Amino acid sequence: MTDMTQMNEKSALQRRLPIIIVGLAALLGAFFLRDYLSFDALRENRESLIAFRDENYILSVLIFIAVYVVIVAFSLPGAAIATLTGGFLFATFPGALYNVTAATIGALAIFTAARVGFGDKLADRMETGSGIVKRIKDGIDENQWSVLFLIRLVPAVPFFVANLVPALVDVPYRRFVISTFLGIIPGSVVYTSVGAGLGEVFERGETPNLGIIFEPHILLPILGLCALAALPMVLKAVRGKEGI
Repeated sequence: MTDMTQMNEKSALQRRLPIIIVGLAALLGAFFLRDYLSFDALRENRESLIAFRDENYILSVLIFIAVYVVIVAFSLPGAAIATLTGGFLFATFPGALYNVTAATIGALAIFTAARVGFGDKLADRMETGSGIVKRIKDGIDENQWSVLFLIRLVPAVPFFVANLVPALVDVPYRRFVISTFLGIIPGSVVYTSVGAGLGEVFERGETPNLGIIFEPHILLPILGLCALAALPMVLKAVRGKEGI
């Protein structure tokens, strides 16, 4: 093996180290942190959290955002619980703002790790490839804003996937940040509002309904936003057929 080959392999490993760390953290978190980042943990510690918030509001906000960023950046379990906690501690507003800000920062971190590790080279290969892979890449490039908003708005798309896919097709940072921040607002507001009502849920000894986002009065407006995001792609396809 030549020195140049060794240097290239070392350089590739260094580039992929951040996303490797994310993957390992996600695996370890799934095993060791599930009991700590759970609804039961929030219920058991709710009085202590409220007391700390009342005595140290600004510090509470900063700690909450930092913890939320780490959860998202390392794909740890508990993102939904973190969103509920934001509503529980800070009400629907400004809780939703804190949740969206933290989730966007965390998403940007994992997006950067994936893009540095794989994104640029994979995008180049897709660009110079042929067949269906090239068509997929071209389709995303031609409709980036629509695709980015769709993967954020559709509730069935996992947040982790929505962070990785843009990195692997060379989406610009600015577009990723804007589409993430704006695209997650509807879902974040819904779950933050659920969190804001947790006091009554705790008193009744119940658990929150996290499936509320799939109820018609919530889901239909979100699907309407999805249709609006997809409209440019539909119009472009129609015009393309007219031009044939």
